[in-house]
Amino acid sequence: MSKFHLNIQDLVQGEFIVKKVNIAFVFQVNCPGCFIYGIPIMNDLYKSFKESVGFIGVATAFEDFEYNNEANLKLLLDNGTLVGETKKYYETNFGLSKYVDIPDFPIAFDSVIHSNQFIDSNKIELMCSAIPNFADFTEKDKEIVAAKIKSYYSHIPLIAETFTLNQLKGTPSFIIFDENYNMLASYFGHQTDGILKTKLEDLLS
Repeated sequence: MSKFHLNIQDLVQGEFIVKKVNIAFVFQVNCPGCFIYGIPIMNDLYKSFKESVGFIGVATAFEDFEYNNEANLKLLLDNGTLVGETKKYYETNFGLSKYVDIPDFPIAFDSVIHSNQFIDSNKIELMCSAIPNFADFTEKDKEIVAAKIKSYYSHIPLIAETFTLNQLKGTPSFIIFDENYNMLASYFGHQTDGILKTKLEDLLS
C-alpha cells in the first residue's frame, strides 16, 4: 500500500488533526478548475464530515510560481482575491473579481524547495517506489530509473514536495488516507461530490 507523503509549510488556516480517515485536496491558486470543481466540493464535504474525517488543503506550485505562492493563498483566504488564469476566468464568465466560496477547511502551502535541496537518495527512492512493479525491476534497471529521475529533477529550479513525492498528475487532486498515511484512494481532475462522499462513507462504516 502506497504512503501519502505530506510535506507542508506552516498551516495558513485552521488545524489539521489526523484521524482514521483523512482527505487531502491538492490545488493551485492559478488553476480555474480547482476553484470550479474542487473547492466547493471540499467545502460541502467538510460541512458533512468534519467531525469524523481529517481535512487538509495543500496549495501547491509546479508552474506559474509568480501566481502559485503562499502570499496569494493568504489573499484568497482573507478576502477571496483571485489571480492569473483563475481571475481571468471568473471575470470573463461571471463578472466576478472575488471568489465567493472561500475555503472553510484547514489549508497549508506545500513545501517548495530548490532542486539541490530536494534531490537526495531517500527522496529518489520514494519516487521510484511509486512506480508500479518497481520492486520487480532488475538492479540495473532500478539504477537507470533512479538516475533518470535525479537528472530530470535537477533541471527544475523549484520543487513542491507533496506534489512531487506523491507523483500527482496535476491539480485538482484528492487523496484519501488513513492515520498511518496509507493511501486509500486517489482522484485527479473533475470529481462529483457523490463519488468522494460515497468513498468516505464506505471507509467510515
